[in-house]
Amino acid sequence: MGLSLRYLYHFQKPRKKMSNFGKILVVEDDNNLGDTLSEYLEDVGHQCKLAKNVKDARYYFEQFGPNIILMDIGLPDGNGIELAKEFRKERRDFILLFLSALNDPQTKVEGFEAGGEDYITKPFALKELTIRLDRLLSFKTTIDSLDDEIIIGDLKIWPKRFEVQDGEGKIINLTQKECAILEILLKKKNEAVERDLIIEKVWGEDKFPSQRTVDNYIVKLRKWAESDSKNSLEIQSVRGIGYKLIINK
Repeated sequence: MGLSLRYLYHFQKPRKKMSNFGKILVVEDDNNLGDTLSEYLEDVGHQCKLAKNVKDARYYFEQFGPNIILMDIGLPDGNGIELAKEFRKERRDFILLFLSALNDPQTKVEGFEAGGEDYITKPFALKELTIRLDRLLSFKTTIDSLDDEIIIGDLKIWPKRFEVQDGEGKIINLTQKECAILEILLKKKNEAVERDLIIEKVWGEDKFPSQRTVDNYIVKLRKWAESDSKNSLEIQSVRGIGYKLIINK
């Protein structure tokens, strides 16, 4: 592993273990970067498998059962976004982060549409990666502590499956960020929740989201809530502040 690569990615032995651990599949065809990521993440307490192509990624996805996937986009035998879509069809209970040198907005959007919880542009600091992973794993721990099923009128929520059912009985898949926003609103039901608080809790220090980004996520959740003919759940806009979730009994 070259010293230049270690310097570029700010590689150093961690002094403190992360509070949450995962089974991580690193899909990366660059030998130096793949080895660096695997070594570093194992040092902070994770289990790791490294796949350098689509074929190996499929094998480890089935045999290793990762709960976190770090996905490069440009692979020698395929496209990471398409592979992510394939994996999402099989399972929705894993955290997906894209790691790519592609920094154009359209590619980022495609990554999020494929079910990515985060998108990190190369080069990046490994400390930044571990901070983001710790935040996402903490959220997953919170989700796992919730009831398996939450019923509000004709609406149903399955937090651990990242799924909801609308008023007409249709099952809708949620991204992890959509589920995180819904969880925040539910915990603070009948209270106004600031957009900035949602950004802090869901995106952390990521500079990509804006208040408008939060509004776009709310659109899907509000459409789901409004499908209930009993009007059991409302997501109201609070002007100049954010949103309030109301449960009508």
